[in-house]
Amino acid sequence: MAAIPLKQDVFYPERDGQPMGETGIHGKEIRELTMALELRYRDAPDVYVGSDMLMYYVQGDPTQCVCPDVFVTFGIPKEPLRRSYFVWKEGVPPTLVIEVTSDRRNDLEKRKLYAQLGVREYFLDDPLGEYLNPPLQGFRLVKGEYRPIEPEDDGSLLSEVTGLRFRREGRWVRLIDAATGERLLWSEEKDRALQAAEEEIARLSRELERRERED
Repeated sequence: MAAIPLKQDVFYPERDGQPMGETGIHGKEIRELTMALELRYRDAPDVYVGSDMLMYYVQGDPTQCVCPDVFVTFGIPKEPLRRSYFVWKEGVPPTLVIEVTSDRRNDLEKRKLYAQLGVREYFLDDPLGEYLNPPLQGFRLVKGEYRPIEPEDDGSLLSEVTGLRFRREGRWVRLIDAATGERLLWSEEKDRALQAAEEEIARLSRELERRERED
């Protein structure tokens, strides 16, 4: 009897050869959203934030994959960091996905897929305002289908799974804690706040030294 060949391990590529963002604007938006969410959940051991990572959803078939721009998954360990996301290994799909859109047709296809996978909330962000009207849209999964999230009075969209409001400020999306109203800072704002704090510490130190000399 001829020997039966062993089944080879399936190779799941970690890159799709595509750039992170269609433009520098798209790339910046993806980074800012990712950093804001990572900071919000840095102390939560069971919340994983990822971006621009291949997600495989059919075991054994590496062609069945998608690459969410930004996603959050509740109920899985933060560590270790993943090189790729395998739905069958994690046991759950992402809870929330944000796509910084540059191709309406592709995003509509992803919308169907995310609904099938059970992604509870799906946000579309068009920073250039070229494809979507309005340029920020949100959807919530209801009985297996996405329903539009109705805007708040200020035009923001509430994410129930994160407790954050998504609001356009100029070209960019601001994340706001719905319970406290606290605005999650963009990287440039954090840098300015840190610089201001350092300058204030230096000023107080000089003032203390002056008083000590006078005494």
